[in-house]
Amino acid sequence: MNPSITVRELFEARKENLRLELLTPAISLDRLITEPDVSSPGLALAGFTERFPGDRMQVFGETEMTYLARLDLGQARAQLDGVLQLGIPAVFVAKAQEVPPYFLETAVSHGVPVFRTDLQTGDFFRHLKPFLEDTLAPTTTLHGSLADVYGIGLLFRGDSGVGKSECVLDLVERGHRLVADDLVFASRRGNDVLMGRGHELQGFHMEIRGIGIVDIPAMFGTRATRQQKRIEVVVDLEVWDDSREYDRTGLVRSTVEILGVELPRVTIPLNPGKNLTVISEVIAMNQLLSYAGVDVAARFHQKLQSAQQRSRKGLMEDYE
Repeated sequence: MNPSITVRELFEARKENLRLELLTPAISLDRLITEPDVSSPGLALAGFTERFPGDRMQVFGETEMTYLARLDLGQARAQLDGVLQLGIPAVFVAKAQEVPPYFLETAVSHGVPVFRTDLQTGDFFRHLKPFLEDTLAPTTTLHGSLADVYGIGLLFRGDSGVGKSECVLDLVERGHRLVADDLVFASRRGNDVLMGRGHELQGFHMEIRGIGIVDIPAMFGTRATRQQKRIEVVVDLEVWDDSREYDRTGLVRSTVEILGVELPRVTIPLNPGKNLTVISEVIAMNQLLSYAGVDVAARFHQKLQSAQQRSRKGLMEDYE
């Protein structure tokens, strides 16, 4: 099911920020908002509604209100009726413009709430869009632990008891930051950004087997935690399997898709004595290098190939 909020929830949450005035108090505000995009009716007011996004809230700026004012009353009512009958969740009139009685009457007949704001049209869009994108972002829950390591969000996954929490606790002790343990709420921002956070009731507590519940801020300070972080690399922890061949060069890239976002994935086989904390730091630093356009494995492979070519060339010259 797609995320949604009601017009009432939007009004209560952003009334002050958007400087909203409700002009149709008799209409129910329980209409659902499912689309984070907001638009202006534009050509739909002129009668072209074939590609009109009826699930979006509409903002009537000075252009739209001026256009309606230049029509005779019957035509203006008809044009507005053609737009409001398309299932719009709500209408906003910007720049504190006067809203004529026929406008409100038409809106009431279709059950569409009308709000007015004194914000400029562009400012209104800039204030409303981030809230809708955050509230209506696609979300999912992930079993794992999320840490900020050198500014890179590492999501540790694995079977229960494999050592995810212990690894993150060691990272925190080394100066890195905990975002969430055991349960991570992930939401997609835009097309390719995945943000992760913990449950608000969790309060940056961790469960360490054999010890119990650990309060990270109380032990390491508030600087050892952060509220949310972009998930940039997925680290899968698994017990070493002798029958499986693990990647040793890094030339073969593995990815995983979460909420439509493709993320690099690193699989770490665990055996006694392996320093998982240092390995995690190396994973984060490798990701930082990749952001700078440096592919360590590919560069090393190219150097080996060049050395082999020089060696073969020298060998051929010896036989000439």
